[in-house]
Order: sequence, then C-alpha cells, then structure tokens
Amino acid sequence: MQEPTSPFPGSVLAVQPGSVEEVSAGLAANGYLSDEGLSTAVFLALRLQRPLLLEGEAGVGKTEVAKALARWTGGRLIRLQCYEGIDVAQAVYEWDYSRQLLHLRTAEAVGRATGLDADQLEDELYSERFLVRRPLLQAVDHGEGPAPILLIDEVDRADDEFEAFLLEILSDYSVTIPELGTFRAAVPPVCVVTSNRTRDVHDALKRRCLYHWVEHPAYEREVAIVTLKAPGVSEKLARQVAAATEALRNMGLYKPPGIAETLDWAQALTVMGATEIDAATVDVTLGAVLKYREDQDRVRTNGLDSLVERAIRREG
Repeated sequence: MQEPTSPFPGSVLAVQPGSVEEVSAGLAANGYLSDEGLSTAVFLALRLQRPLLLEGEAGVGKTEVAKALARWTGGRLIRLQCYEGIDVAQAVYEWDYSRQLLHLRTAEAVGRATGLDADQLEDELYSERFLVRRPLLQAVDHGEGPAPILLIDEVDRADDEFEAFLLEILSDYSVTIPELGTFRAAVPPVCVVTSNRTRDVHDALKRRCLYHWVEHPAYEREVAIVTLKAPGVSEKLARQVAAATEALRNMGLYKPPGIAETLDWAQALTVMGATEIDAATVDVTLGAVLKYREDQDRVRTNGLDSLVERAIRREG
C-alpha cells in the first residue's frame, strides 16, 4: 500500500492502522461496531491526518465514534459541544479576569503596581498563568503523549461566523493569542466533526474534511450492538427489539429511534421481565423508544399487534 502524504511531515499518531480491517477491529475492541464505509472513512482520516465530518440523523452513533477512537488510541477526548451563539471565549480561550483582578489588587497592596513595575505587572497579567484554555486550544497545545481526539459535536447548531472561524483552526491547527503568540500543534489532534444536519454545513468546511454519512445500522449489526452493549438482554429479545425498531424507522415518524433508544427499549423490556415482545408490553414501554407523543399515537393507530407480528416474523 502506498504511503499517504501527511500535511504534517514528521508527525506521528499513536495509532497508524495499516488497513480498513484493522480499524474495524480496533473500534470493535473498544465497543463500537462499524460498517465498512465508516471504517474506511476513519482509516483515511487517521492516515491522511484530516478532520472527519460525520453527518446523519441523531442517535446513529456519530459521537460514539470519537469516544471509541479515544479508547483505542489512548488519546484524551476533548469535546466541544456547539450551540447557537458559541464564540471564541467558549471554544478557544479567555482570560481569568477574576484572578487577574485579585493579582492586581495584591500587587497594589504590596506597592508593586506603580512606577517601573507597571509594564512588568501587565506582562504578568497576560501570562499563561491566567489563561483559561478551552477545547480548541487544549487540542492544539496538548503537550506530551498521544494526540487527543477533538470532538466538535453538532457543528450545525453553531452560527455561520463560528463555522468560518473553525476553518482557520482546521486548516493548520494553530491558535494565535495576541498577548502570547501562536500555539501550533506539533502532532495534530484526531478531529471528528459531527452534524445532525439541522442546517447545511458550508462547503468550505466540508472541503477541509473527509466526509461520511452515517446510516442507521442494518438489522444484523443492530442485533450485534444490542448484544454487545446490553449483555443482560436475551438473544431472542435483542433480535425482536432490533426488528421492531427497524419497522418503526420505516413508518415516517417525526423522530425515528436511534441506537440509544433501541438499547433503552431492550433494557426496559428486560427489566419488565419480558423474554419476547407482545402488544401489551410494547404499549407500556413505548416511551423508552419513541419520545414524541405524536409518534406514539401514530404507532398505536397503525396497530401494535401488526408491529409485533412483523418483528417476530423478521426475528424468525
């Protein structure tokens, strides 16, 4: 296999997989069952040292990819949760003004805040001692040890201005602080960007990243996920719950259930003492898998008996 060209010559990651199969095995060993498409995207992101943009509906396991990568590589997981109105102070750095003020008052009390000490005092106020490092700066200036996993979660919730700012960070992994200079990553973080596509992410950001659309898992893989993540659930029940969830996703619901809801439902049924699903048990546990009243009403209107029948037939 031809060695890919890294944009950071001489940099070394803690994990440099030699194949897509190695990525699948590494993620599986750390609690994430990936399909071939996602494993390929992760492989290329690691080898090319490029950010990976994962889009898909909520609950398909995008965030879990970053968590599994952190467990696999041994790198620290640094999470930036995006939201409307997020800015540089929350994402990159800010100054600890309360500590600066305390330092200034202390200097005044001991007579250092006058005369020739003024410039020195200002330098002290804007030193790393009073710098509050937010996730992006932590990821860029991570120090020794394995490269961290930088999770920029739900970037579609941030506004256009913040997304534009991210372009600068993701292009060369450097942060300039006027009072201190430029911090630049010797080894870039492994960057995973997620989006639920509540709005379109700009093309400029997509060009900085490798891209993968994360689908809901296929039936057999979802059964395997339930078996892995909820070992107390019987195989028969796991298959029936996965089949019922698959059917729910094809009903045009406002919020189709994700993997987390499948796990919640399987565990709820197990706690109820169920070894297989039936209409009565599904009815009383529907809130574990569907979180909108309108979706529950639609499912009940379509008939719980037919849902159970389809699940049992699929499981068999």
